[in-house]
Amino acid sequence: MHDVRKIDVMEGILDENDHIAEHINEHLAAHGILAVNEMGAPGVGKTTTLKNIFKHLKGFKPYVIEGDIESDLDTQDLKNLGIDTHQINTYGACHLDAPMIDHMVDHMNFDERGILFIENIGNLVCPAEFSIGEHVMMLVSTVTEGSDKPYKYPLAFEKADLIILNKVDLMPYLDFDEEFFMKGVRALNKDVPVFKVSGKTGEGFEDVANWLMQRAGKLEIKEHHHHHHEHK
Repeated sequence: MHDVRKIDVMEGILDENDHIAEHINEHLAAHGILAVNEMGAPGVGKTTTLKNIFKHLKGFKPYVIEGDIESDLDTQDLKNLGIDTHQINTYGACHLDAPMIDHMVDHMNFDERGILFIENIGNLVCPAEFSIGEHVMMLVSTVTEGSDKPYKYPLAFEKADLIILNKVDLMPYLDFDEEFFMKGVRALNKDVPVFKVSGKTGEGFEDVANWLMQRAGKLEIKEHHHHHHEHK
C-alpha cells in the first residue's frame, strides 16, 4: 500500500513542478531570454564549457544561475569574469527544481536580450526528471567518462536538445569508443546535435555558441510583437 501513496506524492510534486516550469519558460521567452539547463556528471567541465561559450556570444548577454549542493566556487569564478551570476545551494538535494528557479528569476534583472545558463547539480539521474523551465537541455559528456554513458543514463540523453562531448583532446590517450557512444545516443535521440569540444583548447565552442544564438533568435518576444513581421 505504501508504495502507491509514495507514487501519488511524487506525481503531485512533478505536476506542481511542471506547472511552475511552464510559467518560467513563457516568462523568460517573452523577455527574449533563452533558458538553458546545463546537465552533466561531476568533473565533465560544466563551468569551463560556459566560459568557452561566453567567448563567442554576440548580441546576447549571458546570465548564469549556478546550482550547487554546498559551495559557491564556480559563482565566484564567473563573477570575477564580470558575468551576471546567481547562486542556488540545495543543501543536499541532488537537483534543481522549478520553484527554486522561479524564486531566483524573480530577483534577477534581465536588462538585455540574452541566454540564461542554469548549471544544474553534477549528477545525471535526478536533474533529468525535473524540468526547470528550460527551452534547451544541454548535456555535457566527456571522453574521460567512457563511451557507455548513454546506455547507463538514458533519460538524460533522451531529453537532451544538444550534447557536448568534451575533452576530445584526450582521445588519443583513452579507450573511448566513439562509434559505440554515438550508437547509444542515436538509439535514444535520433536528431540531437553532438558537438565535439575541448575545454582546454577551446576547439568546437564557436559552433555551440552559434547553435544557441540561433535558437535564442527564434524566441517570440511578446513586448515587441508589433515589430515582429518586419524581421522575417
